[in-house]
Amino acid sequence: MIKVLLADDHSLVRTGVKRVIEEAPDMRVVAAASDGMEVIRVYGDHLPDVVVMDISMPGMDGLETAKQLVALYPQARILILTRHQEDHYAVRTLKAGCLGYLTKGTSTQQLHDAIRSVSQGHTFLTDEGKDIVDLQLLSSRSGTDQVESLSDRELQVLMMLAQGYKIKEIAAELSLSAKTIETYRANVLRKLSLRNNVDICRFAIENGLVDGLTPL
Repeated sequence: MIKVLLADDHSLVRTGVKRVIEEAPDMRVVAAASDGMEVIRVYGDHLPDVVVMDISMPGMDGLETAKQLVALYPQARILILTRHQEDHYAVRTLKAGCLGYLTKGTSTQQLHDAIRSVSQGHTFLTDEGKDIVDLQLLSSRSGTDQVESLSDRELQVLMMLAQGYKIKEIAAELSLSAKTIETYRANVLRKLSLRNNVDICRFAIENGLVDGLTPL
């Protein structure tokens, strides 16, 4: 039986994903968490075979949680399951110590396959995910080095700003203060040599960080 720790800050999502995971006869969700600190605490209590975790969580996000979890428990095997489809997250997931990356639009069978693969210590990416990783590692686009200079949280704030979120909305979504989000925004502007949110939007589009937007 593969023991799973499920981490997502939305209770309805946890309930739905738990139901899907346990459709497999060889899997059981033994614990759930709603934020990064809870993941680390609960992991030590249950020592699951696989952690299935979202990226966007209040306080400490999924990638920072993964880094800290692997530092404390080198045997931890983590599968990211997220709504984010932005290309740059695939490589960051692997660099954070995770073994797999799936979006929430994935099929039930693919999720089960990913959990089984990760539980055995294997890396799991969809064919599209593998292509994304290969392209990023080989990419010579001018924006790539700049994007890599951003922290995971700065990248998250950049993409939310590019999608039209206001500072207070981002703060509420990430359970951080507006002042903290302003600091992340300032860091993004400085690191990328940008001037304002219009530049942020344009940079995000040009570097494939967001889809379906029209440059301002």
